[in-house]
Amino acid sequence: MNPSLLSQSTQVPRDSAFKPLPDVSVVVPIYNEVESLPHLIEAIASTLNPTGMNYELICVDDGSKDGSAELLKQLALTRPHLRAVILRRNYGQTAAMAAGFKHARGRTIVTLDGDLQNDPADIPMLIAKLDEGYDLVTGWRKNRQDAALTRLLPSKIANWLIRQITGVHVHDYGCSLKAYRAELIADMNLYGELHRFLPALAFIEGARITELPVRHHARRHGSSKYGLGRTFRVVLDLFTIYFMKKFLTRPMHVFGLLGIISTASGIGLGVYLTILKLGFGQNIGNRPLLILAVVLLLTGIQLFCFGLLGELLMRTYHESQGRPIYRVREVVESNVTEYKEGD
Repeated sequence: MNPSLLSQSTQVPRDSAFKPLPDVSVVVPIYNEVESLPHLIEAIASTLNPTGMNYELICVDDGSKDGSAELLKQLALTRPHLRAVILRRNYGQTAAMAAGFKHARGRTIVTLDGDLQNDPADIPMLIAKLDEGYDLVTGWRKNRQDAALTRLLPSKIANWLIRQITGVHVHDYGCSLKAYRAELIADMNLYGELHRFLPALAFIEGARITELPVRHHARRHGSSKYGLGRTFRVVLDLFTIYFMKKFLTRPMHVFGLLGIISTASGIGLGVYLTILKLGFGQNIGNRPLLILAVVLLLTGIQLFCFGLLGELLMRTYHESQGRPIYRVREVVESNVTEYKEGD
């Protein structure tokens, strides 16, 4: 860590009442990045200051244990653009990003990792692409500088699975360097570890998505926080994303269909066994098909009940938050229409 970076700017009084809302909010989750943190903040400032954009930098410390939180608080006191959000403990990257989104005030939100592997110099390029009419621009680490076996191979498998299941053809879901419109972020709630699936969640909200190749550097400080175990979590989270994409507003369509198949199969087996018993006098009490018929009937009833509960929960989810089941991109009308009294 270079102590001189702490004193490169003087303390500036902050009066948020007189500050205009920023054009861009840069959100960076931080976890045990004390060595990278000063260089990261300096790199972001060096990139955005010459552009003339009014920006804010929101660094969210996710329960770091290496002094990152203390350093971040010191830097926030001397840099007018920096806001430090310190979480009480380590909640995970999804929670850290959600906290950053909550505190962001800009019309455009940019996210990137705090390990300096994402290059802040790519931020203006993503913002310019966003201004072409997109709602989300995601980075693509085309020449990724990571270990082939433990990082690249699992990532390629996970990205392929996500593309096949979600239908959103993005090369690199794991790249944290992304640019969003603020209104898109306002429509998305993050839970669990869904930060990996932000393009898929944005697609569910009707977003226009594109990607750009971005630079990627080898890690210079610290160690990676990811391992092979995240591949299994990705596979499990995919079921959630698939269900949200297909059946979020109509859960009865999936549970009801499965219930019909199960119930019909149980009834069919029951009729078959009844014919054997009454028509041919065969003993069916010790047949496995009898148990299977009963299980299928009970399973069908349970699936119907799950569908009804899902419908009720879906309505509670949307109505309690005032969330419509649609998203309006824009409304166009003529302003020359005149209304007369009595019309």
